[in-house]
Amino acid sequence: MSTTGASADPLAALGSLPGVAESVETMRKAVDRVYGHRVMRRRSTEITSEAALRGARGSAALSGADWALEEVRRRTDFGADDEARVMGAALRLSAEAGQLLSIWRQSPLRVLARLHLVAAATSGDEVGRPRQAGEKVDEPLIELPLPSATEVAGRLEGLSELIIAGGSAPALVTASVVHGELLALRPFTSHNGLVARAAERIVLIGSGLDPKSVCPAEVGHAELGRAAYLAALEGYVSGTPDGMAVWIAHCGRAVELGARESTAVCEALQRGAA
Repeated sequence: MSTTGASADPLAALGSLPGVAESVETMRKAVDRVYGHRVMRRRSTEITSEAALRGARGSAALSGADWALEEVRRRTDFGADDEARVMGAALRLSAEAGQLLSIWRQSPLRVLARLHLVAAATSGDEVGRPRQAGEKVDEPLIELPLPSATEVAGRLEGLSELIIAGGSAPALVTASVVHGELLALRPFTSHNGLVARAAERIVLIGSGLDPKSVCPAEVGHAELGRAAYLAALEGYVSGTPDGMAVWIAHCGRAVELGARESTAVCEALQRGAA
């Protein structure tokens, strides 16, 4: 994503791409259904906690740890093997995201560094900072060409400036761009997918679209499947209007499915079945 020669609010133009307005509206209706559910009025904390767990499970599935929800609930050791470590990282990020909202609009790069530090849970020199020239990236599920460290630095700065400046773009558009840009850049040596999806969650919460964090897009991304996820990401990386519209619509559908998941949790609680 380049902002060279762009308008003062370059993300706003993405809202007028074909199908994007419809995606925003459909997603908004799904979110409104959750927030309008009677269970939300008295048990929203439970819905938020359940959404965090299910969101972490979905994000981990896209990074290679596709566990059943009950397995995630049951396990307490998340350091035994590679899949367990991925799941542990996803759970930590899900818990951390809500603590970083006040910092995001002032210093998004600081938040991204913190997210990587939380995900990695190690003290290596490469943790919590963008990768440097010559450093390898451990992100085997995304096989797109890897931008250079110099390009990463420039584009991260551009992304940060857009977030700090704010604008009139719908929350879905901003969240999709943050998510897509981080996946395209893979700015860290590891855990880029988990960090990108956590950043998407932060935008959706902080924008006011999903203030209680009960519409986990990660659930929807996982439900739509890894193949569809990667195909839509290729649209983002292409930079074409059609490709961008496909990616934004995909992210909108993911939020919609996440909202549907929490609506089902509300209904189960109402019946006394969960």
